[in-house]
Parts: sequence; structure tokens; C-alpha cells
Amino acid sequence: FFSLWLYVSAGDCVNTQRISESCDMPKSKTCYFYDADIGNYYFGGHPMKPIRIKMTHNLMCNYGLYKKMEIYRPHPANEQEMTKFHTDDYVHFLRRISPENQKDFLRQMQRFNVGEDCPVFDGLWEYCQLSTGGSVGGVLKLNHKQADIAINWSGGLHHAKKSEASGFCYINDIVLAILELLKHHQRVLYIDIDIHHGDGVEEAFYTTDRVMTVSFHKYGNFFPGTGDISDTGARTGKYYAVNFPLKDGMDDESYTEVFKPVIQRVMETYKPGAVVLQCGADSLAGDRLGCFNLSTKGHGQCVDYVKSFNIPMLVLGGGGYTIRNVARCWCYETSLLLGSEVSDDLPFNDYFEYYQPDFRLHVPATQMENLNTPDYLEKYKQQIFENLRQLQGAPSVALQDTPGDLYEDDEDSDGEDPDVRESQRMLDRRVEHDSEFYETSNGVK
Repeated sequence: FFSLWLYVSAGDCVNTQRISESCDMPKSKTCYFYDADIGNYYFGGHPMKPIRIKMTHNLMCNYGLYKKMEIYRPHPANEQEMTKFHTDDYVHFLRRISPENQKDFLRQMQRFNVGEDCPVFDGLWEYCQLSTGGSVGGVLKLNHKQADIAINWSGGLHHAKKSEASGFCYINDIVLAILELLKHHQRVLYIDIDIHHGDGVEEAFYTTDRVMTVSFHKYGNFFPGTGDISDTGARTGKYYAVNFPLKDGMDDESYTEVFKPVIQRVMETYKPGAVVLQCGADSLAGDRLGCFNLSTKGHGQCVDYVKSFNIPMLVLGGGGYTIRNVARCWCYETSLLLGSEVSDDLPFNDYFEYYQPDFRLHVPATQMENLNTPDYLEKYKQQIFENLRQLQGAPSVALQDTPGDLYEDDEDSDGEDPDVRESQRMLDRRVEHDSEFYETSNGVK
């Protein structure tokens, strides 16, 4: 159900069966999910620009990072798969709505919070399918021990609720991915370094101890307005929601001083079997909608630190609205996950002019004032430590009959009508002999 691609350049690819035999694979096996179509969706004048995913991918290819990981085209998630979390009527609405017919759905648009912040655009449903399919597909690789790290930069849409869109997010791929992880792991840890609170994920697991959510975010007169230090979960999930509310100007040093000790204490207390890391890049300095002052190196330190625990890890995108910085950040963090050093001098790529005037990989911090004083940060850090002390060890649950995977493997198509043209997706599934090499003249499809 996945198409395995090795990208030879930004536009050409070759099917391969055993990448590890022809490439210098890192000790941690990493898989990466990407569909070239994801960059073609357009929200109009909206701050969310899916082309940032295409820019990230193109930069990664030109750094040669494709040589050190397996690249998959995601299975497009369908209605049945999405309703493992979302309501039937909401998902059915997303499948039907389009710019041409939205006037017929005005009541439903208001009900499901689709309109201004979450606009209707051409290909909305297909966009949701690819974003969700990449995240759940990554989990299947982790669950079956076919990868240690799975990356889907088009995922991480953490605001979507059970029956409504929110904050540029329509389908919560993170929740669906975590539900799949829970089939094989007693406890799953979710970490969110987007500048916005990961409210949709926290809400979904607010009353369970099988998922701990940890969010570091701007709080106070800032979307979505949730995630106070006192929001710690309810009932069985009490103290399994961890929130670190932050102020404007958060810089690398301050972020590291709270992130590392909090995550270390969470790991020691909760002992997760798998971790999901949402890497929203709107916490970087200079973001159009952000107000933090992190450099790419500071943001990347968080990714590298979580990786150091050697726990099965799903890495996702999220926010990020200065697109040249988003691409640089996620490309750099891919290199960290692969354990591969890359030059600060950007290689020539399809979007090279976007990175002027410096043409550098790293986004530096600015002279922005940091309103997070040491006393403020220490106070909240100690409060979180106190909350974690309320937990009586890591919870456990018996995993007996493991439910089937959300996606079932497609049957081989032997015996189909030879006169019927196969789709590009089916053609991509065919594995060529190691000695064969095919290039396409019209780029990646």
C-alpha cells in the first residue's frame, strides 16, 4: 500500500527494493513520507502555504539526504479511516465540500467551523487524505519495527477537533496516528514545540493515562487561548497533560533550559513506548504569525534531544508561515534525525532565490526581547515537576489481541485486464531489478 521511492534528484526517482544495500544507512532506520501533490494545493491569500512541504523536500534532495532513508508515497486515508476519531457527518462534509458548491453548505460550514480561518479550497479532501495517510503510514512502519524514526512533514495538524476544523487544521492526523500506536504500545508520549498550544491532541486524550501530552507554547491573548499550567487532564488522565505557558521572545537558551529537564522528567516518570513529536516551525524567529525567537539550531536541539532517548519516534510538521524558514528548519531537522551533517551553504535547488540574500541553511535569532525571566521559567518548571510527582509510576494496560492495522495491504493485481491503463500509484508499486534504472522526463508524480 506504500510506494517506495528513492529520489535521485528533485525530479527523478528510481524504484528500489533494498535501499540499505546501496546506501549508507544510519544506525537508526528512518522512513520518510512524501507525495509531490501536497505542494500543489493553494489556500489563496491564507498564511498556510503547502508549497513549504515541497520546498523542504527539494532542499533535502539537493543535500543528498534521500540516500540515507526510505521514501514512501503515503496511502490516501479514506472516510472510514478518518472516522476512527472524527465524527461521520464531519468527515462526510469535508469529502463533499468544494469552492464550487460551498454556497449549498453554509449551515454546515458554520457548524464545522469551516470558512475564514479554515477555508474551502480546491482539493481540500485530497489534501487531508495525504496529510493523514503519511502520519498513519509512518506509525505502521514503527509498529512493525520496519523503522525507528518516521517523518511526515505534511502532518502535525494539531488543532483539528472531533467534529470541527480549527487553526488551519481539518483532520487531526496526530490523533489518528496515536490511536494506531496504542495498538502496539501501552503508553504514547506526545510532545509539541509549535508556538501554538496543541489543543486538539490534548483534548482527544484529556481523560486517559495511555497518552501523555506535553506542549510548550505562547499563552495569553494568543490562539487558541488554552494550555495554562493548571490544565493537567481529568479523571484517569489527571496530570497526564503537561503545559508550559510561555511569553514573547523565547530564545534558544531559555527554551533548552526548560525543554530538556521537563522532557527528561517526563521520560523517567512515564516511560513511553513510543513518542510523537510535532515540530511546528512557527516558533522560529521571524515567523509571520509567531512571537518567539528560536534559531533553527535551537529548534533542532529539541528534536535531537528527543531522538537521544532511542524510542520509536514519529516526527511531524505543523505550523510555520515564513515558508523559506520552515523549509530550512525541517531540512536541518531531517539531517539531525539521520545523523548526517549538512553545510550551512545551501545547495542550488528549485527555490534557491527564496533564500536570498544569505543563501544559508540556518535561521539566526534576532535581538527581540525575551519576556520569559529566569524566575518565571523556574516557577513553572517546578510546578510541572510537582504535578509529575503526583503520578504513581507508569500506567500499564494488558495488550492481548492486537487489532488489525488501519490500512490493509493491497492485493497484487495479477490477472487484471492488460488493456486497462494502470494508475501512476499502482505503477509506482512495481519493484524493478537492482540493475535497472528508470528516470522520468516529467518529474515526480
